Amino acid sequence: MSAFLQENGTELVTKIVEHIYISFVALLLGVIVAVPLGILLTRTKKIASPIIALVSLLQTVPSLALLAMLIPFMGIGKATAIAALFIYSLLPILRNTYIGVKNVNPDIVDAAKGMGMTTVQQIFSVEFPLAVPTIMSGIRLSGVYVVAWATLSGYIGGGGLGDFIFSGLNLYKPELIIGGTIPVTILAILVDFLLGRLQKVLSPKQEEVA
Repeated sequence: MSAFLQENGTELVTKIVEHIYISFVALLLGVIVAVPLGILLTRTKKIASPIIALVSLLQTVPSLALLAMLIPFMGIGKATAIAALFIYSLLPILRNTYIGVKNVNPDIVDAAKGMGMTTVQQIFSVEFPLAVPTIMSGIRLSGVYVVAWATLSGYIGGGGLGDFIFSGLNLYKPELIIGGTIPVTILAILVDFLLGRLQKVLSPKQEEVA
């Protein structure tokens, strides 16, 4: 391993940064889209099941097949990898947001209505804060998925640690495979830990509100 670091140390740092960038942008886009959509679906329950089913269907598409479908429209590179990872990040966040907001204690919601709160005020002052721990669970799960799946970006020239893994497979060099796999595993564990800590920090605040 020391020989690998001596030969590829600088490139390894570059690939780690690329991997983090691809994963972060994809997860951020997933949060920006899925959280508001999940909240909206609690207000339009007739279309909630079809929308969640559609997102679930996208999740079942094999990753390489999804990349292949996106390449004719977006070409190869980071943008295509981010788009694919964004699609894969949606389901856990969307589903947890919908469930979290939907399962807020109805008595608390009724109390908010009795205080004269508008629907928007109810969402931002009562329902969303109480649902944050559940929403964070979905974000945490998506974060781990995205970091792991980001290795596929190397398959389409998107960079990241997948470059080492695919190069190792093509050249039959185990050290390259290990050199890419170990950092990905560490990143996934780190993301899970950090988002888990954030979830714990947010959860007591919600209990106080409740």
